[in-house]
Amino acid sequence: MIIIAGYTRMEINQRDAAVAAFAAMIRRAREQDGCLDFSISPDPVDPDRTNVFECWRDQQSLNAWRKIAKGPRVKISEAHVKLYRSDKAEKPF
Repeated sequence: MIIIAGYTRMEINQRDAAVAAFAAMIRRAREQDGCLDFSISPDPVDPDRTNVFECWRDQQSLNAWRKIAKGPRVKISEAHVKLYRSDKAEKPF
């Protein structure tokens, strides 16, 4: 399993429009074989922060998505996003 998670920062007055601009890309990603979850969302307590979360079945699924993913161009001032690899998933409780 591949997890891409973290956050970006951008101008406060551009964040909500940027998040909305990703809606079509998020819909396409969620329809892709191997996409377990995909989200780009505004942070509820930090007005210039956008949270990023992707979960893919495997590297091949992610690679296939990256070949066709075309997201909007947005100006990001900082990016703190990492790719994590996991060999298993468990219920949290």
